[in-house]
Amino acid sequence: MTTVTPSGVQRISAPLHVSGPGAAWHRVSEAMDRNGNAVIHTTWGEWLAAAVTEPALRPLLGRDWPRYRRTADPTVRYRFVASRLATKYAAAAALHTDPVELDLAYKTGGRPYLRGLDQIDVSLTHTDDLIAVGVSRDGRIGVDAEPAARSMSFDLLSSHVLTPAERAELAPLGDAERSAALLRVWTLKEAYTKALGQGLRLGFTEFGFGVDGGDLLAPDGGPASRGEWAFATHRVLGRYLLSVARHDAGLDSSRDTAARTRLDEGFMGAVSELLE
Repeated sequence: MTTVTPSGVQRISAPLHVSGPGAAWHRVSEAMDRNGNAVIHTTWGEWLAAAVTEPALRPLLGRDWPRYRRTADPTVRYRFVASRLATKYAAAAALHTDPVELDLAYKTGGRPYLRGLDQIDVSLTHTDDLIAVGVSRDGRIGVDAEPAARSMSFDLLSSHVLTPAERAELAPLGDAERSAALLRVWTLKEAYTKALGQGLRLGFTEFGFGVDGGDLLAPDGGPASRGEWAFATHRVLGRYLLSVARHDAGLDSSRDTAARTRLDEGFMGAVSELLE
């Protein structure tokens, strides 16, 4: 696995491969307790059995159940279930609770969040058969993934995706090296804008990254943050590039990540009644 990380900033937990509901989820809990964040990756096929045979699927899906029921295409349907189950299991492991106790909802634009747990940030991405989820307790997090073999055209994309400093740094590279560098920069920018909740609404030419590093840069190549942002890129499952952006908002006043100590009692009671 190849990793690119910035220097001298807070840590981002290395992505953990989980193979379904029966995976070693304690590793996710440990990563959250240790670093304040956790990132998992999996494939939708590893959740197929749970999507087909799980008797508690309806309470697990919660408000996503109607959408699941009205999705006619079986492939789309099972991929949808897999991504939601992976998100809930990852968040539950990070928060030391049961997945069915979490209420997954969506902001404008489709970004997931956990109702009643405002301090917890969640990010979801999927491409081909890969699903990745990031969870953070002390700031925003964003994840993005692409097939590592995806070809990126410098000539077609550079003026729309790269800052002047990035274009100058990538231009002298050979075709293969330049395409790989462009893909890494693309996933980092996607992860960063997802963490901000902006998606493609924030122009990719307004911020940048170095070819050999993960620090946030201004269009002219100068520093654009004071260390509050951390970035990392990993190659996972041998065929995907997964980038993570994490912001440290200075909210980590406690190592207690149990969901019940963070939930409003009235909200928790309402959720419990709905699940009975």
